[in-house]
Amino acid sequence: MGLCVSKKHGKSVRRNRIKRLLREAFRAVCGGLQGNYIFVLIPKQAETYSLDKFKKCLYSALKREGLIE
Repeated sequence: MGLCVSKKHGKSVRRNRIKRLLREAFRAVCGGLQGNYIFVLIPKQAETYSLDKFKKCLYSALKREGLIE
């Protein structure tokens, strides 16, 4: 998994928090995936970021691609 959080998201403290949230959401949603995949996560700019929002977005993206049911 690769993360790309640009300076447009804020200072380093905020960017690191976004990365931590993305990693945790990835562990929660993609923990049981079978096979080898490469993921690059690039968050959209928003006022607030939450773990639940990242989980929901990641889950819907994986479901849309047919990787989870």
